[in-house]
Amino acid sequence: MGRGHEEEAIMSPRSKTPERPRSRITRDDIEAKLGELRGEVDDRTEAAKAPAIAVAVGVVVLTVVAAYWFGKRKGKKRQMVLELRRI
Repeated sequence: MGRGHEEEAIMSPRSKTPERPRSRITRDDIEAKLGELRGEVDDRTEAAKAPAIAVAVGVVVLTVVAAYWFGKRKGKKRQMVLELRRI
């Protein structure tokens, strides 16, 4: 019962007030922060690019091999057998 009351206090909009900046936020501040975030995203993108390419190549190769194998198998089932006999 006490736990629910604690959660209500934590979730209450009155529990914490956001801190106000000491000075005005300028355009340079926003551009600097966006540049910082962009750098982090670019780093993560570069780190994930190599494994993603390897997985994509593997899927393509597996698809081509499976298509070849199933096509070859289906061709054997439908192959016509022709016998010629001389009389």
